Amino acid sequence: MINRELIRIKVVQLTYAYYQNGNKNIDTAEKELLFSLSKSYDLYNYLLQLIVAITKEERRRVEIATQRAEREGTEVPSQKFAYNKFAVQLEENKMLNEFVENQKLTWDNDIEVVRKLCNQIEQSEAYLDYMSSEDNDYETERELWRKLYKQLIQENEELDAVLEEKSLYWNDDKEIVDTFVLKTIKRFDPANMADQELLPEYKDEEDREFARKLFRATILNAEQYQRYMSDASRNWDFSRLAYMDVVIMQIAIAEMVSIPNIPLSVTINEYVELAKLYSTSRSSGYVNGMLDTIGRYLVETGKVLKSTADLHPRHNRHDGGLRR
Repeated sequence: MINRELIRIKVVQLTYAYYQNGNKNIDTAEKELLFSLSKSYDLYNYLLQLIVAITKEERRRVEIATQRAEREGTEVPSQKFAYNKFAVQLEENKMLNEFVENQKLTWDNDIEVVRKLCNQIEQSEAYLDYMSSEDNDYETERELWRKLYKQLIQENEELDAVLEEKSLYWNDDKEIVDTFVLKTIKRFDPANMADQELLPEYKDEEDREFARKLFRATILNAEQYQRYMSDASRNWDFSRLAYMDVVIMQIAIAEMVSIPNIPLSVTINEYVELAKLYSTSRSSGYVNGMLDTIGRYLVETGKVLKSTADLHPRHNRHDGGLRR
């Protein structure tokens, strides 16, 4: 689940914190990086558990309404949503239940958040259409939850605030983690029952190593990478660069040099996007131009064995050059 986009974000955050922290211990900082990434996986499981918590609350409401209906002799409410086939399968999922048991992280202490989401769901068009429809096949049931998640959970400022209070590590994670929750909903197959696999923490050991290698290269080779930046910034005053720009470019150069199987254009595009997210309004264009220059220099001097074919033509650049 922890992909390279999320790893790059965490490396930017932890590298910035490393330089702001007076006690610069790279081993401690690396442990913090890996812990921060593990917290993203916790959030993934926690958001899946939210679907279960909502289902249980809806079941409680149906039971209360059923008891009232039986006393008063009125129509018994439908149990359709309370026993939604996808939600029941998720509730029984072995991997999710193991996570809840190990981490002791449930929604029990935030029941008001859950109840408010239940109210919003019950008023939603998707829910009303579902309840009035006679369709009860698994695909319909699963698709309902995908819609509800996108409409009411994915972009929910109140929920975001609750999550941020629970963990500082979750401030910037939810947008990416939401995409993995939606991917997981789509992957669920009724044939797998409780053994349905959730997304693993890392796709493979290579991605975990990518995080370690990128962070260590960034810190240990900082002086060399900053010299590349200084030489590439002849048309600008390097000392007046936004500090976050320096951090972002330093990590980008580390990726260019240390991770041979990622094309230069991919690396540059990824860090230009991070500059848009974390730095000034003018940063992305500046970071793009400098990384383009530095990438060409690294290839032309044999410091990296990559192609410059997919970079911008030379005449489009608005930067200086590097000394051989």
